[in-house]
Amino acid sequence: MAYDILVLGSGPGGYPAAIRASQLGFKVAIIEKESLGGVCLNWGCIPTKALLKSAQVYDYLKHSADYGIKSTGVEHDFGAVVKRSRGVADKMSKGVQFLMKKNKIDVVMGYGKIAGKGKIEVTAADGKKQIVEGKYIIIATGARSRQLPNLPQDGKKIIGYREAMVLPEQPKSMIVVGSGAIGVEFADFYNSMGTKVTIVEFMDRIVPVEDADISKELEKQLKKKGINILTSSEVTKVDTAGAGVKATIKNAAGESVLEGDIVLSAVGIAPNIENIGLEENGIKTDKGRIVVDKSQQTSVPGIYAIGDCSPGQALAHVAGKEGITAAESIGYLEKKYNHKPEAIDYNNIPGCTYCTPEIASVGFTEKAAKDAGYEVKVGKFPFMASGKASAAGNTDGFVKVIFDAKYGEFLGAHMIGAGVTEMIAEVVVARKLETTHHEILNAIHPHPTMSEAVKEAVAAAYGEAIDI
Repeated sequence: MAYDILVLGSGPGGYPAAIRASQLGFKVAIIEKESLGGVCLNWGCIPTKALLKSAQVYDYLKHSADYGIKSTGVEHDFGAVVKRSRGVADKMSKGVQFLMKKNKIDVVMGYGKIAGKGKIEVTAADGKKQIVEGKYIIIATGARSRQLPNLPQDGKKIIGYREAMVLPEQPKSMIVVGSGAIGVEFADFYNSMGTKVTIVEFMDRIVPVEDADISKELEKQLKKKGINILTSSEVTKVDTAGAGVKATIKNAAGESVLEGDIVLSAVGIAPNIENIGLEENGIKTDKGRIVVDKSQQTSVPGIYAIGDCSPGQALAHVAGKEGITAAESIGYLEKKYNHKPEAIDYNNIPGCTYCTPEIASVGFTEKAAKDAGYEVKVGKFPFMASGKASAAGNTDGFVKVIFDAKYGEFLGAHMIGAGVTEMIAEVVVARKLETTHHEILNAIHPHPTMSEAVKEAVAAAYGEAIDI
């Protein structure tokens, strides 16, 4: 059967691309080798948030006396926590199945490989092959856990994020290598469950892509919880011969050996671009990612790439927007959409980390703004001064905002605290609308809320703070 558009991969980039294409009147097929929803729904964003919610509930119960409520004999069932997480993931994957039917999108299960112009060869689980044809192809093959030569994952003692979500039993101790979002989220989850956790980070601070003030605050909060943190440190080798693991750590102090039950490698991701027909079809790559233009089209006309296999930030919401951009770009070419889609502003992408306290950020860090030549105005508002935070018992953290002193441009915002991942959207929209500090201060924020901390931080930047 011939289609207008073939989408290779059904993750948070692939399935929105397929749905938007269908909305524009195209006949669409989506090709998926494992589960609809891809890594995000099945092994990433969604199930990790379910695990972290269980940890948060457990933590609340352990500290219920702080709220005047007595609870005794509070225990957690690690197996039940994992089971709930898998149930949430399965429900979301079934939701994507429903969306495929609703939008009349055909799902072809199997491993897809581009086999020429407008053709994808699909190999089913039983080895049977078929050719699916379409005028346009959108590659949305995502990424996987990156493997380091000195940290070879065996799935048992040296694991990646997938295994970390479904361990048959809770380890007594864990070494987490890497302190990006994946690393600190799992470190926080396992620590909350009672596992002794050590984070080993190669850079000189944890969550190194974040503003330096955020890194400093998160390190303080994680250490307060009992997590051991080693920065400017490298795992040079891991010995798995005994009952547990022995990791050799190298840093300025020399070499030392860390022992634990398990090592979680959380050192980033590797795009899935091998064995999908790129080389054979002349599709250009650079630094392990597929080269695309502003419409997400590759070096070969008619073939597009989105999500983690393309150069943008490896985030689910980026993949989703890129998928819609690709579908609308094809729609414009085929006169099914009346204008070229707007190019994505990759400097206005929010990043969120769901440990406790949460982290959310968008735009320039203070250092990046200064390095770019801006003279900046910086404002900070601590949640310690927030009435809602005090009432909720969540006073850790702050909101930090950065403005261009000359023109008042909203350069960036960086937040750490309870629920900040729900607050960052205000800044994303404000920056999209080229909002200055005047508009934020004159938009009345509700009280008492955590979100008024954004307005208070802006006021602080301009010497108009009321509550600090």
